[in-house]
Formats: sequence, structure tokens, C-alpha cells
Amino acid sequence: MFINRKTELDLLDQRYRSNQAELFVLYGRRRVGKTELLRAFCADKPHIFFIATLSSDSEQLATFSQQVYGFNHTEVPSGFTFPSWEAAFQALIDIPMQPRPVIVLDEFTYLISGNKAIPSILQKVWDEKLKNTQIMLVLCGSYIGMMETEVLGYQSPLYGRRTASILLRPMELPSAALFFPTYSEEEKFITWAVVGGMPHYLRTFQDTQDVFSNIRQHILDAHTGTLFNEPRLLLMEELREPRNYFSILRAIAQGRTRLNEIAQGSGMGEVTTVARYLDILQQMRLITRRVPATETQPEKSKKGIYQIDDHFLRFWFRYVHPNQSSLDLGLADAILQQRIKPDLDHFIAAAFEEAARTFTGRLAQAGELDFFPERIGGWWNRDAEIDVLAINHSDKIALVGECKWIVHPVGTSVLDELNQKAQVLKKDHGIEKIQFALFARRGFTPDMQTRCKQEGVRLFTVDLLLNRD
Repeated sequence: MFINRKTELDLLDQRYRSNQAELFVLYGRRRVGKTELLRAFCADKPHIFFIATLSSDSEQLATFSQQVYGFNHTEVPSGFTFPSWEAAFQALIDIPMQPRPVIVLDEFTYLISGNKAIPSILQKVWDEKLKNTQIMLVLCGSYIGMMETEVLGYQSPLYGRRTASILLRPMELPSAALFFPTYSEEEKFITWAVVGGMPHYLRTFQDTQDVFSNIRQHILDAHTGTLFNEPRLLLMEELREPRNYFSILRAIAQGRTRLNEIAQGSGMGEVTTVARYLDILQQMRLITRRVPATETQPEKSKKGIYQIDDHFLRFWFRYVHPNQSSLDLGLADAILQQRIKPDLDHFIAAAFEEAARTFTGRLAQAGELDFFPERIGGWWNRDAEIDVLAINHSDKIALVGECKWIVHPVGTSVLDELNQKAQVLKKDHGIEKIQFALFARRGFTPDMQTRCKQEGVRLFTVDLLLNRD
């Protein structure tokens, strides 16, 4: 099942229709759907789809050689291989250019791992021959750091050759919800909060059973759960010292979000050492360092806190990793009933705030705010915290929002509390005009609706966040 990715497909199609050679770079985390996107793009076009593996360089060359040779010939001689990678890349010049061919080198970082000279060889052939053809060459990889340094980076031989690139990100809430047509709006949101926007994880859950049954079957079952060991395998494959990263991610998932807290909670002690690990996790797009939206120099701010970006990793390190021994003993039902169900609303609340901030960004993009925000995020100091803040320092205007993931309709006291926080923000940062927005799981009381209509407060519920793409 291939869902959405319209923006990315449109960009690929746009480059395909250009009148020049294209060197397109697509990269992103494992399980984010890169290969499926490229297969959907290539479906109606002549193409070579080469997927690199961890086999030897000579085996990779032989496999690629046979695919290139087979593009022009009905039969490929047994054991055929070009004498070198340069010869194999040169052979691309001889394939028919009408209709335009697409050449995909998937898992390109595996090729580099097996042969460090690949980028230089490809650069030479591109500059001498391929850039003057009608070929569309797509380099695709999962190791984000390596793709950014070895392919896109200034020191890379391929630097300056790419014609376009995409960092493929997890699906946002409205797209993720499409995987579960029979779920209620609330169930769709809860599922997204648990497994996030990775298509592979979303496909694992089935809307023929409820969310908790899916969690029990696919995440908590140590023997048959498809996702039970997924984060462990992912991190062990990509990291040299997974034990230390596991300790850090677990500390963050349990609510230790500041650098000193993470150092203590992970048991690693040295702040400078932990900071290096955090930098690598940020490069992998697994965690984010957040600062208040009022900070004008975020990289220098001392108010930074860390959060796990991927919802499923957040869930796994909060509920699965700490209970590994119990789950190995077959106590999945007990963990679900005693550890997950009582705490899940608190866990989902963070995802609700995140969705509200993203939604506010979409409102700004659509021109549906009364001002152009310079930053959108959250805000906090020692005395107060605001879930959603869109701010324009120059015009001294801001929109502040409160998120309530609670089972009862939200009443007027929440607006009173938000107004008090807004006054602190106003005083501390010289804001002259404040607008208000409220986000609720189960809607608002009649009194709240009446008051907000009178005061111009904007009200949003889960279904609006789900259906606003």
C-alpha cells in the first residue's frame, strides 16, 4: 500500500521532465519509505533499480553490471561483469535515452562502505560523459550522516553535481491517518502518537483490531511481535556503541531532557561525553534539541531540552526497553495493563502538543494567521510553560496555545490559566498583542465556546488536526 508522498513524487516528476541530465539525491532514515517512493516513481518509466547490499565490492559490481547489460540485451552471459566500476558507469552512456531512463542506486552508502573510491569514480564519469546525456541518476541512502558528508558535503567529489535532493521525513499526521480508514479520529491520533509516521510501522498495525490489541500483538510480544526488536536492530546496525546510546535514549524517554539530567540518568556521568553522543543522535534525526521560540540564537541558548523525534522510538524506550526482562518472560498482558494503559494519555499529550505546533505552522503557510510568525514552537521559563507559541518579535505579536489531551470537554479555567501565562510572556519579551488558541481531545464546554466566540479565541479539536493537510 503506497500512500501520499505527493510532494516528493511531484518533485521527482518535475526533474524527470527537465531537458537535462539529473543527479537526484534521496536520503532518510530506514523504514521511512524511500524504496517504495522510488518504485512508485519508476513504475511507468524505463529504469534500472539496483539495490546495494553488504556483500563484497566485486559481487556488487557483478550484480550492477548484469542489470546494466540486461537493459540492452535479452540475455546476460553467465558470470558477466564489467572490469571496473568506471567501465560499468561508462556503459550507462550506451543505454537508449528515449524514453528517458531512470537509474536508481539504492543503499548507495553500502557501495561507499565497500569501495571508498565510488564517489570519485562516479564524479569522473558524470563530468566526462553522463552530464551531457538525458539520464536521470538517483542516489538513495539510509545513513543520513554519510549521505550528507560523502555525497552532499563540500569535501565530497560529488559536491555541486546534484540537481535536486530530498531528505525524506516521516509522514505527518494527516497522511499517517490514511492507513486506518475504519478507526475513529481519536484512534487514528493515538496510533500515530504510538508508532509515528514511518510507513513500515504504520502498515504493521491493522484497523481491524483496536489500538491496544495492536500494541500487544506487534510491539509487546517477544516471540511474534514484528516491532518488538525493531529499535534494537536499527540502532545496533547504525551505531558503534549502541549500549551508551540506549542509555541516553532511555533517559530522555523517561523525562530527563536537559543535558545534566541525561548525563545523570544514563549513568554516563561526563557531560562532554554525553554531548558528543547527543550530537550524533541529532545528525541521525533521532532526537531534537528544542529551545523556547523566543530565543533569537537557538544554538547558543542554555534553555535547550532534548526530545526523541520518532514516536515509536519514544514509545519503545519508555515502555519496552525498561520492561525487557518481563516481556521475555511472557508478561506482555501485565505490562500493557499495569505500565502502559495507566500512563498512555500522559505519553500521548506530548505528541498532541507536537501536532498542534505543526498544525499552527500549516495555518501560517496557508495565510490563516493575522501575522507572519518568525518562529513557531513552545515556550517555558522557571514559572510558566506555553505549549504552542507563534511569534513575530519585530511586530511584537504572538499567538499562544494550550493543548489538553483529557477525556472531558475543556472549560473556561484553562483559558484563564493560559491568559496568566501569556501575561508573563508579554512582560518578559515586550509582546504588545496576544492571540489565543486552544486544542482539545474531546472538545469544549458550552460556556467555553460562548466565551471564545466573544473573545476571538480559536478552538481546534483532533479531527481538525487530522484532516488539515
